[in-house]
Amino acid sequence: MRIGELAATVGVTTRAVRHYHQQGLLPEPERLSNGYRDYTLRHAVALARIRRLTELGLGLAEIKDVLADDAGKELVEVLGELDEDLARQETAIRERRQRLRSLLEAGRLPAEGPVSPELASLFSQFGPLSDSPMAAKDREVLALLETAAGPEGRARIMATVEALGRSREAVAGVNEAYALLDSLADAALDDPRVDEAARRLADFIPPELLPEAGDFDHEHSFLRALYADFAPAQAEAVRRALRILVERQPQP
Repeated sequence: MRIGELAATVGVTTRAVRHYHQQGLLPEPERLSNGYRDYTLRHAVALARIRRLTELGLGLAEIKDVLADDAGKELVEVLGELDEDLARQETAIRERRQRLRSLLEAGRLPAEGPVSPELASLFSQFGPLSDSPMAAKDREVLALLETAAGPEGRARIMATVEALGRSREAVAGVNEAYALLDSLADAALDDPRVDEAARRLADFIPPELLPEAGDFDHEHSFLRALYADFAPAQAEAVRRALRILVERQPQP
């Protein structure tokens, strides 16, 4: 059989046959005097097996291992590993679908886009803040931190913000701080409200969210990006609030 006839017989493309040759999965037949390869029934049988294994979801490296004459994995072992991998994927898909259902059943997504159910619940504890631009920025930053943090950091952020949201006094104070910061959108740097906003923020920013005093870098690239996203007076208020918090921390 010519390569086209072999491919048609097994139901694959000639490109796939050539690729299997390159990967060492399918042995190449001897060439005839005219230069054409002459495929036998044995090649068709081997190619059909390769096709069946790929349709089960095995990668080419796994198939090569299965087909190896020496030191190859038993097919049942490879299929067992594949089954375990599919089970993990099924679990992940179920969890993703559950999250999607939770978002859809909520009826209205937050402005910052889809967030975890835990974070969405925390946002709701602080009341309707849609009219506060600073509150919206704060929610965006929290969503960013939750996404970027590892499991331990994410758990710490969630626990800290949740504890803050359980205090009516703290929630009221945070909303007042948001309103004060919103009022600084067009203010000058020497506006006395900058210091007032900084003190108010420092009273309600959980210190647990900050690194140790000796590790705090006021010129960190993330902080520079954070300040650049605010109006000048707002950025100065946040900068002063962080300095107050660092000064309150026990020195190393």
